[in-house]
Amino acid sequence: MNEKARRWCVLIPCSSAETWAVPQNCLGEILTVHTESVAPPARLDWRGETLQVMDFGADDGSPWRDPSRGAGLVAVFLGLRGEGCAYWGIAVRGEGLRVVDLADEALEDVPEQLSDHAAAAFRFNGVLCQVPDLDGFQKQIAVNR
Repeated sequence: MNEKARRWCVLIPCSSAETWAVPQNCLGEILTVHTESVAPPARLDWRGETLQVMDFGADDGSPWRDPSRGAGLVAVFLGLRGEGCAYWGIAVRGEGLRVVDLADEALEDVPEQLSDHAAAAFRFNGVLCQVPDLDGFQKQIAVNR
């Protein structure tokens, strides 16, 4: 039997121009947040923890809350031990949240389109994906607590 190595990745739309590509094991949960607000909360209580929620799409008009459901999504990231916060969140904006196996995909490396807070960038099925500097974000959140 031929077992191919899998590279499962979660694609998280963060704004109209940015989709994050993160390993599945970085995430604790995708939360459904029921609210009347069109903006995601800055902080969120989750399993006895208070999470800071980052929002990259606030200024570009990409939707966070689905009006028909009265809810929006927040991706909860697992923090690295010893970096000042156990968990943090990112607002999921727009469509395209999905899990993909990148093992057999033809990815186009596009370092010239790297965002300021990313470690790598690639194109997958026509979508520009950023690999975020998760350690850097966690340190930034810990300082701003």
